[in-house]
Formats: sequence, C-alpha cells, structure tokens
Amino acid sequence: MIDKTARETQAIKDARPLFAEALTALGLMEHFFHRSAEDIDRLIEAAITGYVESMQRQAGVKERHGTAFDDPIPF
Repeated sequence: MIDKTARETQAIKDARPLFAEALTALGLMEHFFHRSAEDIDRLIEAAITGYVESMQRQAGVKERHGTAFDDPIPF
C-alpha cells in the first residue's frame, strides 16, 4: 500500500495481534519475536495487498458456469 489512510494504518496495527496469534499457533513466533513493528506491518501489508489484488482480478470473472444462475431470464 502506498500513502495509507489513517484507517488503513490503524487496521494494520489492529491485525498485529491476530498475526502474532497465527505465528504462535504455527510455532513460528520465535522467528519473529525480535522483528520491528515496521517489519511485521510490511508482512501484513503484503498479505493484504495480495488478497485485495486477487479479489479485484477475480471480480471481473464469472465464478459459476452452467448453473441455474446463468440461465437467461424467462420473461
């Protein structure tokens, strides 16, 4: 993310505890324990950016094919 808004910055900070929880559950916290907040935020941002960009790409692609939802409107 470039030029984050105040809300985006806060959302990343709010994600830190969940990130730490996931690291702990996976037994990886030891590797990240001495990292700076900026390093952790960079990892969170990378995951968010990848997720958002993927969702945006997928938005233009039909998700379902051959279902009743693809049938022409009957009137």
